[in-house]
Amino acid sequence: MKKHKDTLKLTEKESEIMSMLWETGGMFVREMLERYPEPKPHVNTVSTTVRILEEKGYVGHEQVGGSYRYHALLPASAFAGKSFARMIKTFFMGSASAAVSALVEQEQISVEELKEIINMIEKKED
Repeated sequence: MKKHKDTLKLTEKESEIMSMLWETGGMFVREMLERYPEPKPHVNTVSTTVRILEEKGYVGHEQVGGSYRYHALLPASAFAGKSFARMIKTFFMGSASAAVSALVEQEQISVEELKEIINMIEKKED
């Protein structure tokens, strides 16, 4: 098994599987398939993606009977910061204020949440 790199990146398919594992704590491939909406991906597609995640060092497994039960080796927080920074760079030309403005415009963030963010920034500057 390879160790995960400093740059934690997930494809869309990998993100879907990691989200399932973070939410449930661990799953068999057949359980993952059940969670997908129609049209469901082929079992080989899911199995291959899980194996890739395992090779990257993001997923581990335990053998249960004749099957493997997979679980996340890294918490979601290990990916969140890097993913958010990448999103700001990609969609907001590197401007965090533009990202926050978009959240405000779409009413996805409240005044109370903005005040909490300002408080966190002010505490960090002390």
